[in-house]
Amino acid sequence: MVSSNVLTCVPDDYSLYFPPCNLTLLLHPDTSCTNISVVLGPHACSLATLTLKECLGPTNMSSSLLWTSVSLLPASSRLCITTAQLTWILLAPGEMVAVALYDYEAIHDGDLTFKKGDRLKILEESGEWWRAKLTSTGDEGYIPCNYVAKDTLETEEWFFKGISRKDAERQLSAPGNVLGSFMIRDSETTKGSYSLSVRDSPTGDTVKHYKIRTLDNGGFYISPRITFGTLQELVSHYKPTYNKHTKVAVKTMKPGSMSVEAFMAEANLMKSLQHDKLVRLNAVVTKEEPIYIITEFMEKGSLLDFLKSDEGNRVQLPKLIDFSAQTAEGMAYIEQRNYIHRDLRAANILVNKALVCKIADFGLARIIEDNEYTAREGAKFPIKWTAPEAINYGSFTIKSDVWSFGILLTEIISYGRTPYPGMTNPEVIRALEKGYRMQKLDSCPPELYKIMMECWKNKPEDRPTFDYLQSVLEDFFTATESQYQQQP
Repeated sequence: MVSSNVLTCVPDDYSLYFPPCNLTLLLHPDTSCTNISVVLGPHACSLATLTLKECLGPTNMSSSLLWTSVSLLPASSRLCITTAQLTWILLAPGEMVAVALYDYEAIHDGDLTFKKGDRLKILEESGEWWRAKLTSTGDEGYIPCNYVAKDTLETEEWFFKGISRKDAERQLSAPGNVLGSFMIRDSETTKGSYSLSVRDSPTGDTVKHYKIRTLDNGGFYISPRITFGTLQELVSHYKPTYNKHTKVAVKTMKPGSMSVEAFMAEANLMKSLQHDKLVRLNAVVTKEEPIYIITEFMEKGSLLDFLKSDEGNRVQLPKLIDFSAQTAEGMAYIEQRNYIHRDLRAANILVNKALVCKIADFGLARIIEDNEYTAREGAKFPIKWTAPEAINYGSFTIKSDVWSFGILLTEIISYGRTPYPGMTNPEVIRALEKGYRMQKLDSCPPELYKIMMECWKNKPEDRPTFDYLQSVLEDFFTATESQYQQQP
């Protein structure tokens, strides 16, 4: 069976590369190249060379697939092969076709609308947005790169391309997963190889990792007693029934509550900022009022509400630190993209059923130049989360977001307590002017409180980066006393 309908050819002497299979070629009389080398298997050992002549009849090689036509596309070095089920377009070196992972509806002129499963030829790769052509219609436009997959393996729901061993353990240990839940991911230690991560305990405290080894003929195995031709075959024993219905969250703009331009600005920002720890934008509906933003559904709601719930109150310190690390990871991406959030707090962090945290509510977010954004006069801010320089001068930088992150840490460690308890906003402002900082809670490890105090340094330039905060929090129990991990 051919595992991919995107093949690679070399101009002039066309070499077709297939996994092990049997083929029947029915050659189209318009094909004008002089010869084709049919190559089977991963080592490209040529089994036959066909010299094309006008109206050449079928050339049989233990047929199992029937190709109804082979034609050279005009004014190109691409060969088009058609079967009853699929059309293969053979690409010249350097060309690439991707598969759509999700539906995407164009929002602006120049965007390209496509559906999940569509094939797109990538014309230009530039940052987060690529220029592409739909192979079915020939339409061209810009697409978000994380909505497509270069490797068809990435379209499998159980495959996680860039996930780390630690993140695999985090996700598989989440309450939403059961014994036997698994994923296949890229190996961190062996480039080009894969690892299988499996939840091995009903309580979720054990995740085992297995190296997936490759055979000389291109197959895969974990135990040499049983081998598989593809990764898809390997996981077929574990794959659960897939619910094809996807829940979404809908944010509505009430008529007159804000301008359409401001609402669309938030949608466009969400479209341009795409990361695993940021809530994903699915669509925007603007045909008539009310206008809707449709995002991925986060089952547990806001982190603030979750922490206050019975389930959230049972979460132990390691998971609280994990929530902090996940948020820092999302903010590190925003930092790297030269954006600021301006409203970072537990109410604007959403949690899904796997206890993955994602940053949401980009209504105040801005891209900044010269590392600073000055708010308009009269703008309203969440005072208890806002850095002093932003309160006093309306001066926002990524370092003011770092201050807010320190306040967020107090929300997490206190299971949703409002910052500066018992103090009004004016009292908080006056206290900060005198150098006041919130005291450490008894439940807060000294090392975590030290991180908070780093975030609350008076000079913005003295505060840490989110990249640093992510690394410190991800390694929190490695770098600090192991006793914290053992607390009941």
